[in-house]
Amino acid sequence: MPRKPRIFLPNQPQHIVVRGHNRDPILTRVDDFRFLYQCLYEAATQHELAVHAWVFMNNHLHILATPAGSKSIPSAMQSIGRRYVQYFNYTYKRTGTLWEGRFKSCVVDAENYLLICQRYIELNPVRAGMVESPTDYRWSSFRSNGRGQASRMWTPHAVYLALGESEKERTQSYHEIFKGHIDRVLLKQIRNSVNQGMALGNDRFKQEV
Repeated sequence: MPRKPRIFLPNQPQHIVVRGHNRDPILTRVDDFRFLYQCLYEAATQHELAVHAWVFMNNHLHILATPAGSKSIPSAMQSIGRRYVQYFNYTYKRTGTLWEGRFKSCVVDAENYLLICQRYIELNPVRAGMVESPTDYRWSSFRSNGRGQASRMWTPHAVYLALGESEKERTQSYHEIFKGHIDRVLLKQIRNSVNQGMALGNDRFKQEV
């Protein structure tokens, strides 16, 4: 059965998910997290990928990023995948595959869903019961989006910047977004969109894509 074609639109944000094979751990030590961060940063820089949000979990990772070109995402993810597998196999004296097939992705309606998607991504550790607040998790973009902490990988989207005229106003507005839980229907919509490679947005946006 042929693979379902994926859409990569320049200057349109996308939600990207990569999982370990059989949901096995892909990150076990601090050095693993640091090296994956370095891989993502360098690949994003080389292939012109503006990263707005991310979270590294033990057996998967989420990225929300805007590509400059149609090949930015596949080229960056290929680079990250190959480089990290080589590191992981060498470090843990193993061979074979590490990833659960190809990465999954979906185009995101920036105007209506970008901040919702960022919230979904950065709340992963909270939903997993690892921390009580997203600010307590080191390996995500929340400290940048929610606290204004500098990160060389972080490129705030225009929608985020519109939250306020100053850093203080933006971070305060961002914190307001995180109050309460994400509706189950919305959670399902986000998950289905990325798993099925469907656009995340309203009906009009989906038709345009």
